[in-house]
Amino acid sequence: MRKTYSGALIMCAISTIYSQDILWQRDIKSSTQDFLSQVTTTIDGQYLISGSSIQSGALTSSASAKQNNGYDYHLVTLNQKGELVWEKYFSGNNHDYLSASIATQEGGFLLAGTSYSGKGLDKKDESKGGSDLWLIRLSEFGDQIWQKTLGSASDEEARSVIQTTDLGFFVAGNVQNSAKGHGSKDVLIIKLDKDGKELSQSILGGKGLDEVEKMIPTKDGGALLGIYSRSGVGGTKKTENYGEGDFHIIKLDKNCKVQWEKNYGGTADDHLRTLALTSNGYVIGGESRSEISGNKTVGIEEKTDLWLVALDEKGNEQWQKSYNFGGRDVLMGMSVLHSADDKNTKGVLIGGYTQSEERIKADDEKFWMLYLDQNGNEQWRKYIKGESSKREERLSDIKLNRDGSIILAGTSADTLGEENWKIIKLGDKQIDQLIEKQDIKIYPNPVSDYAYVEIGLEFKEADIMLYDMGGRQLQSLKTKNKVTKINTQNLIQGAYLVMIKTDLGKTANAKLIKK
Repeated sequence: MRKTYSGALIMCAISTIYSQDILWQRDIKSSTQDFLSQVTTTIDGQYLISGSSIQSGALTSSASAKQNNGYDYHLVTLNQKGELVWEKYFSGNNHDYLSASIATQEGGFLLAGTSYSGKGLDKKDESKGGSDLWLIRLSEFGDQIWQKTLGSASDEEARSVIQTTDLGFFVAGNVQNSAKGHGSKDVLIIKLDKDGKELSQSILGGKGLDEVEKMIPTKDGGALLGIYSRSGVGGTKKTENYGEGDFHIIKLDKNCKVQWEKNYGGTADDHLRTLALTSNGYVIGGESRSEISGNKTVGIEEKTDLWLVALDEKGNEQWQKSYNFGGRDVLMGMSVLHSADDKNTKGVLIGGYTQSEERIKADDEKFWMLYLDQNGNEQWRKYIKGESSKREERLSDIKLNRDGSIILAGTSADTLGEENWKIIKLGDKQIDQLIEKQDIKIYPNPVSDYAYVEIGLEFKEADIMLYDMGGRQLQSLKTKNKVTKINTQNLIQGAYLVMIKTDLGKTANAKLIKK
């Protein structure tokens, strides 16, 4: 598959009701069907675009070709300006599909996907039987630190991964027809330490089909699972379904033990897609074909609508809302806008695309965004075309950055089977007005090894200077980035002053604490 990178810097307004600027767009072109799974934002403001591709033909110089005629893990890292930093493939000798990636707290990434490969090429372990989970831990430069193959004689698939407060990991996936399972498909949860050693494993589900779609970390070191359930009570499932398929939510503690579970649904099919953490609970979202029924208190306008339910930390309902773009609306991502102290939720941004079920309308197969206030009331909606628009455009993920900019990642094709990756960074004036800006912000603080300095002032170039409390300058560096990494490993325990000075003459400072 020959890939080329295009997309000059663009500063033009999208023709919608409200003003937005396309800060940049990058197209990663392909001649075969590529799958884009998600975009991961790093702590220093870079972007890891991850998915699955078939390698063939010429590649960029930073990627090494391994011809196996199957799908491989495919990673592209872009800097804050959308420029290519590095590109990597990880290959087995069969098909390998990358499902999820996270930026780790120590720097670098963890990848989780589904492998049909045995030992060979980049894969170091033999297959456990059927399909397995294949995890790869990378440095921030894409170099491999460790990898693990987890599975059994049954078929396992990876769906989501998070890092826990002890720097270990939870991996969530599904297992089909397992001897230790409860139904035709169950949820598989594995807890690992920071080096990839397996600590525990759980299989959750009813007597039917249960598929985990998303997992997010919770404030207490546990996890929240979002499951599409077609099971009644039985197995480990304690709650009855209301219809054909329901939103099923499970809260796990830090040891992977179930704390509570809830079901939300009507009498038809309701498919959960994503979750997000709010200041006092969670928002769960997906698609619904149910009218008012079960514990669903909002109906549908047309065929398949978006359905969001807000919960408190115990899983009790706060509100639920339904939204419609026409046709079959598919929810793919959600981000929450928090106050500067993270104590209040200010709004929710969701993104997806609409599939035509009959006649194709003008905005079918286009990326869309919907912004809601903290109570789920719609504030605005927008279609996003970018610098180009093709017949089939499907959003895969959306991320709201701390500075109010938005990253949308998806696929774009005139013909199904020839999907290009399409990455757009937007500046939105409405969201920008909601962001509580600080001239300088340092995190983590206190710091052990590396700290990140975020500059809220307008600038093209800035100086970052580090002083001890006696006024002695210890470090000085220039930056053009909003977020810059500084090394504090050689500092002794105590307090320090970080000062910034921009090319426009503005200055700001903040205290840094070295642990």
